[in-house]
Amino acid sequence: MKTLVWVEHDNSSLKDATLAAVTAAAEMGEVHLLVAGSGCGAVADAAAKIAGVGKVHVADDAAYEHALAENVAPLVADLMGHHDAFVAPATTTGKNIAPRVAALLDVMQISDILSVEGDKTFTRPIYAGNAIATVQSSDEKLVITVRGTAFDKAATEGGSGTVEAVSGPTGDGTSSFVSAEIAKSERPELTSAKVIVSGGRALKDSATFEEYITPLADKLGAGIGASRAAVDAGYVPNDYQVGQTGKIVAPEVYIAIGISGAIQHLAGMKDSKVIIAINKDEDAPIFQVADIGLVADLFKAVPELTEKL
Repeated sequence: MKTLVWVEHDNSSLKDATLAAVTAAAEMGEVHLLVAGSGCGAVADAAAKIAGVGKVHVADDAAYEHALAENVAPLVADLMGHHDAFVAPATTTGKNIAPRVAALLDVMQISDILSVEGDKTFTRPIYAGNAIATVQSSDEKLVITVRGTAFDKAATEGGSGTVEAVSGPTGDGTSSFVSAEIAKSERPELTSAKVIVSGGRALKDSATFEEYITPLADKLGAGIGASRAAVDAGYVPNDYQVGQTGKIVAPEVYIAIGISGAIQHLAGMKDSKVIIAINKDEDAPIFQVADIGLVADLFKAVPELTEKL
């Protein structure tokens, strides 16, 4: 099987989510990459060095600069004439492009796969991750998104893929890029952070969240996350949200503070290597998945923990 993997990048460097998608694709057969962007030669060179990659298709055009799904999807569909499967990381942009590709190819998309079980057979989570379904496709072409936390990241060195320029459709102009407001932070990005400190609704307001969560995260060099309840209450921005409708993370250490552990939140962090929970409710669901649980008032426990680090 010949698989085309969409490379997520910012026209200067590729994103880590791509590496997990490459690992998944390698279990299906021959791996080709698609780098679609503008002035993205450096990304193509880096992609060619990824272990296990056979070929890198480079579509360098202004239409692909901002990875608008309406422009990229027709290009992918065109290239699928020579590939058996299209794989994208299950990121915001990947999940925007893949369904459009599936529609253009008139096939069913298989979303958020956790493993490759055989020829056109995969596992994926259902019911917010409380059950794992094994699914098999009968379509001639496959369109798949990959949950990045379920696969190891492919090595960024050791590959010797060939780089090949390609061109194709650039969309019909139904959408255009207007502007981007990108939050800048010195903290590690949530999906790549090794340690994450998350806060929940129990923190009362944005000032309290900042007072208790930020110093602890600073001490640990951690990324900051939050439950949906905290985000909906306006404590922190949307890009902090961890969970089924937020970001899926699997850090080495995940510290949940004042988070009860709703199913939707657990779906986004239960693959973390070590889960530490602080909550005054001893019956909170978070303790069912926690490796270390502390039943305590966070307003006393967190400052003490921060002070001792």
